[in-house]
Amino acid sequence: MMAKITWNLANGSIISAEVADGMNLMNAAVANNVAGVVGECGGCLSCATCHVYVDEDWTDRAGKPGDIEDAMLEITEAPKTEFSRLSCQVIVSPALDGLVLIVPQG
Repeated sequence: MMAKITWNLANGSIISAEVADGMNLMNAAVANNVAGVVGECGGCLSCATCHVYVDEDWTDRAGKPGDIEDAMLEITEAPKTEFSRLSCQVIVSPALDGLVLIVPQG
């Protein structure tokens, strides 16, 4: 199965892609050349360079950050908000089909 994921970039451009279930959103962003999502640590939850904001309509389905992720969100370049997630920790599933993410300006 595939889910359509949309990234709204800080410069106003939009990237949408079909992403396979089970893939994390950081890998999906890197594979689709989403500027502003770097993933320096490769998804090991140790760099916070894959910070995104989940669109408000999707926060319940995307879930809340775990304790370690929440601590890492304190060191992101862009301000942490109630919608912040590290995209390496969000796994694509059918429930996320149509998900919209906002990539903060770094």
